[in-house]
Amino acid sequence: MQKLRFVSLLVFLFTIILVVISSCQKDPDLKDSNVNNANLSADTTKIMDVINVPGNYLAAAGKLIIKIKDSTYIFDANKDSIAFVTVQTDDKNQYFGITAINREHTMSFGISSSGSVKNNLSNSIAGGQLLLNQDENKPGIQYSLSKYTGQKDFGNINVIQYNTGNELAKGTFVTFLAKDDKVNSPFYKVEGTFDLQLKQRAVNNN
Repeated sequence: MQKLRFVSLLVFLFTIILVVISSCQKDPDLKDSNVNNANLSADTTKIMDVINVPGNYLAAAGKLIIKIKDSTYIFDANKDSIAFVTVQTDDKNQYFGITAINREHTMSFGISSSGSVKNNLSNSIAGGQLLLNQDENKPGIQYSLSKYTGQKDFGNINVIQYNTGNELAKGTFVTFLAKDDKVNSPFYKVEGTFDLQLKQRAVNNN
C-alpha cells in the first residue's frame, strides 16, 4: 500500500512537470486558463530540478494513444504536450515514464515504471493516472492505480526504441486503472501505444 501511494505521488509529479513544461513551451496563450489542477502545491524548485535532469524530453512530434472501456484518447505532440521523463529519488531508485496534457488542459495522463529505460525493454507498471475534465459543468473523472484492488500485477510497458536518432520513444503498454480510487471502485484494462519523436519527420511529397 505504501508503494502504491508513492508511485501515485510520482505520477502526480510527472503531471505537474508537464503542466510546467506545457505552460512554458507549448501553450503560451493558455497561461491564464482555469486549469482543473487546484491543489498543485509542490515545491517549484524541485520540479524545475527534475525537468533539467538529462533524460527528460518534450516530444516534438508523434502520438500517445490510450484506450479505456469504449473510449480512445489521443495526445498529439504537434499541439499537445507529451514528455518522456526520468526520475531518481533520494534513495537512488530510478523511474521512467510518459506524461501528457492536452492543449485545452482538460485531459492529462501519466504512466511510470521502475528502473532505467533502454531499447527492447519490458517492465512492470509502477504508477498510472488518467484525469478527464472535458465538461466544466461536471466534476472531473480520475482513473488511477488503486490501493483497494488487491492486485499484484498492474501490467507492463514495452519500450521498443528509446532515444535512437530522431526517435524519442516507441512502444506499448497495458495496465489496470480504477475509477476514483474508492472502495469497490471498478477497475478497467487500459491499453496504449506511443510513438514520439524529438524532431518533425520529413514529409516526402514524391
